[in-house]
Amino acid sequence: MATQRQYEELARRLSAIGAIKRGLGRMLPHDCPGGSAAVLLILDRDGEMRMSRLAELLAVDMSVTSRHVAHVADRGWIDRSPDPADKRSRILRLTPAGRNKLAELKENAVEALAHYLADWSDEEVDQLNALLARLRESFGDCRAAPRLTHITDFTEPTTRTPA
Repeated sequence: MATQRQYEELARRLSAIGAIKRGLGRMLPHDCPGGSAAVLLILDRDGEMRMSRLAELLAVDMSVTSRHVAHVADRGWIDRSPDPADKRSRILRLTPAGRNKLAELKENAVEALAHYLADWSDEEVDQLNALLARLRESFGDCRAAPRLTHITDFTEPTTRTPA
């Protein structure tokens, strides 16, 4: 098992991933912010689905999902059709325009990563991919936060003094 120091270092390194994500997000076209891109990616990966399922996969509440869905639907990137099993629900699916937008987004992401990781070997990129996939699997459903017995500031453990 890793040591406290190793977990502290990992916490610091993971916080830097936010800066990387924001940098990649700034490269997205102005008409397709990150939430919209995530909707397109999920529908491409998992196929058509109800909005409730999309909200689960995005790990956000329905109001946020609704805004993302409205944004991509207004641009013609997805279709919202009545669910034959439940007329109150809608089935979301990518349109050809959505597939084209997603292809553009993927191409831009690959170019950016190729630029920033140009000095990495194929093996290092494979290793990073494998470790990130394993990290994601370890977290499972990120919406359910574990209950912690104490909070740390990632540098020193918090100690409780008796009252």
